[in-house]
Amino acid sequence: MSILYHKSYQWCEVANVFKHMKLRLIPQAWWRMYRLQRHRGRVLKRLFPLLFLVSFVTVLLVNSLTPAIAQEAAPSGSIPQPPRQEIRGVWMTNNDFDTLRNRAKVQDAVNQLRRLNFNTIYPVVWNSGYVMYPSAIAKGAGIQPFVLRGSDGHDILADLIAQAHRQNLLAIPWFEFGFMAPPTSELALNHPDWLTQKRDGSETSISAAGEVAWLNPFHPKVQQFISDLVLEIVTQYDVDGIQFDDHMSLPYEFGYDKYTVALYSQETKNNPPANAQDAAWMRWRADKITAFMVQLNQAVKARKPNVIFSVSPNYYDFAYKFQLQDWLSWVQQNIVDELIVQVYRPNLASFTATISRPEIQQVQQIIPTGIGIMAGSQKSSVSMQQISSQVRAAQERGLGVAFFYYQSLWNSAPEPAKQRQATFQTLFWTPALRARARIELPLSTTSAQEP
Repeated sequence: MSILYHKSYQWCEVANVFKHMKLRLIPQAWWRMYRLQRHRGRVLKRLFPLLFLVSFVTVLLVNSLTPAIAQEAAPSGSIPQPPRQEIRGVWMTNNDFDTLRNRAKVQDAVNQLRRLNFNTIYPVVWNSGYVMYPSAIAKGAGIQPFVLRGSDGHDILADLIAQAHRQNLLAIPWFEFGFMAPPTSELALNHPDWLTQKRDGSETSISAAGEVAWLNPFHPKVQQFISDLVLEIVTQYDVDGIQFDDHMSLPYEFGYDKYTVALYSQETKNNPPANAQDAAWMRWRADKITAFMVQLNQAVKARKPNVIFSVSPNYYDFAYKFQLQDWLSWVQQNIVDELIVQVYRPNLASFTATISRPEIQQVQQIIPTGIGIMAGSQKSSVSMQQISSQVRAAQERGLGVAFFYYQSLWNSAPEPAKQRQATFQTLFWTPALRARARIELPLSTTSAQEP
């Protein structure tokens, strides 16, 4: 409007010069045009303050919208839902320990993630039967005679959280191993009664982490130990949430230890069936894990009501049938605040089919939902072309993303770091800041107590 006003005003000034020169050669049509433009100029000049005010208020309203929140149009007649925040996350694993232990490298990593419009970091805190922070609980259980510290003796987790918050990134510690632990760890060796077993008496299985034993998720001492670790993190660090993945579960072959057999017999008046995939036997064990997760959620929320209770499982059919992890029931029981489904597969058609499953579409209408994407591993690298196609497939379906893991984003990759970073910039070309949860209860300390 300002431009239009000035154009009209300039035309009037030019015409005025011609009038005073009394150039009678100018046709009458031109004079009519001049008078019309002059009239419009006077009108616009009077309206200009009002138009300026309207434009100014409009700009303020547009700029006040939070870019972190992606709001879909609600169907006609439906009840409006709260806006859902887009997840743009990355897991930081033991493979990233060289970065995690160095303050300068952590700062560089966080700054880079923020520049590329990521918004969430999931740092590992429970892996291979050990914790990644000074833990009185771990020391009391006699499972960790050492304390992992940074290169200058600092608390690794506290430093990462502080640096993430300076850049407005969420920090959600990740209990990567859940009920899983190596058979050679102090945890497995010092507490053999905490382990469960298969029907043939064996206590281990083969996983992506190698040979592992499984803590018995039905045993009260195991439940207490895991709960104590989780609450230690939640109460002693300024975390934005806590995350559990596909290992907060139990392979269906397990559950034939003495404690579980006795508990099942007491409650059902039957012995566990020889068929580990018997429907009733699977349902009983899955429901027991669900009951524990409900209790754990309640304990966490009692201390910090607004922290994010995040779950990162496999897709539902696999999670339930092979790991007794009924995460859809967890969502339905309102104990999950954020879901990230791991879909680590190179084939785009298979990837797309999995992220389009109806249970994912159902959940994303309720809570922030994302897809876990493999960015590379120690054994094999992943091209940026594959990553881009999978991210775009997720975005087209209104889903967020999280990458496994930080080092493979661009530091250990088949393409140059700058090339991969430039591609991430095009994938996340606008900011998507996530609002931090308001802490309603005071923290007991700012960092974990020294053991």
